[in-house]
Amino acid sequence: MREAVVELVDVHKSFGQLEVLKGISMTSHVGDVTAIIGASGSGKSTLLRCINMLEIPSSGTVRVHGEEIGLRRNGHGESEIADRRQIQRIRTRLGMVFQSFNLWQHMTLRDNVIEVPIHVLGRKRDEAIRDADALLERVGLFEKRDTFPAYLSGGQQQRAAIARALAINPDVMLFDEPTSALDPELVGEVLTVIRDLASEGRTMILVTHEMSFAREVANRVIFLHQGLVEEEGEPNAIFNHPKSERLQRFIGSIR
Repeated sequence: MREAVVELVDVHKSFGQLEVLKGISMTSHVGDVTAIIGASGSGKSTLLRCINMLEIPSSGTVRVHGEEIGLRRNGHGESEIADRRQIQRIRTRLGMVFQSFNLWQHMTLRDNVIEVPIHVLGRKRDEAIRDADALLERVGLFEKRDTFPAYLSGGQQQRAAIARALAINPDVMLFDEPTSALDPELVGEVLTVIRDLASEGRTMILVTHEMSFAREVANRVIFLHQGLVEEEGEPNAIFNHPKSERLQRFIGSIR
């Protein structure tokens, strides 16, 4: 049995009276590439953000490498993180790539990549720079290492964001619709980098609307509908032999 890297058990998330996640359970094992698909508003990004506690689940359990993230109720009955140090430690095992890049605009690409390794992980600066340059080379941006994000295309910024996430050598990469903010002609360069990571056997959880890409790189696909797992399985089963009527309609709408 492969080790479980991320486990969610009956995770709920509400924003006021709006219940976005209504009891999600899923497991991602070492080497899995899990694609999360579904219509806008189905809860995909919220689910991903609950894994690294950018959103605090209203109830349920999240485990990373078997370690349960501690939650408690505050005086208002709301769920909150029990131990901030635990979250800081666990987040060093989770690399996150956002829709809108989220690079630090006042830093060069190299400085973006070395920031967390130096100031959070305590690595030596020369080692961090060496690793950062190798990562920027890997995503095709070594020549842009001294450039500020504002002078780069969206595709270049997103590739730099991937390098920054890889700099902590995470156990799992989380991608939140990494191509949704890009012009169509720039999508391919980002998907190529993600495809290369998948081919290395890296564990990834990917929220995406790129169905052909999900079919190609994922070994497991989860279809969300209105905050619930409507169907899950291998890509061939999900895309070629969908069981639920909702999934059939969703796939039909994107072909």
